[in-house]
Amino acid sequence: MLHRRSLVRLAVPNYVALLSGVITGMIDVAWVGRLGPGPVAAVAVATSVENALLGVALLVNGGVTVVLSGRLGAGDTAAARATVRAGWWIYAALTPIVVLAGWALRHRIAAAFLGDAAAAEQAAAYFTVLFPAVAIFYAQQVVDATFAGHGDTRTPMRLALLANGLLLVLDPVLIYGLGPVPAFGVTGAAAATALGRAVALVTGLILVRRRHPAIGATAPLRPALRAVTVAGAPIAGDFLVRMAGALTVIGVVSRSGVAAVAAYGIGMKLLYFATMSFYALRNAVTIHTPRTLSALEPEARAPQRRAIGGQALGLALAAGTVATVLFAAAAPALMRLFSTDPQVVAAGVVLLRCVGGYLIPIAGVIALGGLLMGSGSGSRLFAVTVAGMATQSVLAWVFAGALGLPGVWLAMAVGGLLQLALVLAAAGLRAPAPAPVPSTPVAIQRR
Repeated sequence: MLHRRSLVRLAVPNYVALLSGVITGMIDVAWVGRLGPGPVAAVAVATSVENALLGVALLVNGGVTVVLSGRLGAGDTAAARATVRAGWWIYAALTPIVVLAGWALRHRIAAAFLGDAAAAEQAAAYFTVLFPAVAIFYAQQVVDATFAGHGDTRTPMRLALLANGLLLVLDPVLIYGLGPVPAFGVTGAAAATALGRAVALVTGLILVRRRHPAIGATAPLRPALRAVTVAGAPIAGDFLVRMAGALTVIGVVSRSGVAAVAAYGIGMKLLYFATMSFYALRNAVTIHTPRTLSALEPEARAPQRRAIGGQALGLALAAGTVATVLFAAAAPALMRLFSTDPQVVAAGVVLLRCVGGYLIPIAGVIALGGLLMGSGSGSRLFAVTVAGMATQSVLAWVFAGALGLPGVWLAMAVGGLLQLALVLAAAGLRAPAPAPVPSTPVAIQRR
């Protein structure tokens, strides 16, 4: 069975949606960049923390997507409706904890990643708006998972585009002021993001109610809660460990000064153009795998699982290679789009030209992660991620002392290669050895 076409069909709209989220941070950085390196570093740290917060929401988003896709593939609509309800119950339990804890600790979080007092204060101001708006951000994840579980990745894409379209208008107004609207600076960037997402969320809730109304019999809630949690926990854990590793890198980079942090923030946002394609492919595999396997007889599932994994891996490695070449060639021009500071540009160029050793293997890791999660082996992916990120974090501290910033990029490459080797073993994509031919007595023919 050719799975490549289905994976691309699901991945392309999801890539646009994910990239829209990245563009949100890039728009903020582009507008705030005119205020100087300090505000850019503040927004870079704040948006990196927000990315880490997404890991908590992935418990719901990933769990609902995987379980809902499988239930619908098996034709169990009652369990499918219970799955969506379970997602909203988990959202209601987790969101207040994150909002209240984050808001109370916003100054400490900012100071932990920014040694410059002024930049840390600006990051804390961004957090003042960001943490209450997490309620909007997380609710959108439940809405998106409901559509994705039904095999619809186009509607989340359109909602993301709506939010970003509003951001394009609101960002310059709220950051720099216009007419009676005062200039809010960094805080205005956070408010613009929250307002755009709020409009998209209301639109999404209306569409969900119209297209997938909760009508008919519903399975018990408790099994659905357990299924969503079991499926979503490794997905959330994987992402949180990756973000913790990214924040560790920021901590190492910050030892080289505010300009280095600003360069890292800009560079990583540029790399999101590539890595979001890897995550879009992973999400496509996560949707396609349970839907495909649940409709097959048990003995037919293993060959199809290997076929999905092999085709996903080929797409991912091709995407990683193309991205590596493009970033290396266009590094100076890309950095100058976001900063005129020579130190920031120089550090960013080195990052973009050294990062290919990380991009290519991590593309395969992320894509095969979807296969593991969609086929119920998410715990293996989590173990791979922990090993890889722990290695990367330790090596970043060691190599940075000897090689400076290039040592950090080398550590990322080594961590990515280790993860690829481990995830290939965990996915078990190699064809099984042929079964031994039983020895049977050969009848002696009589003449």
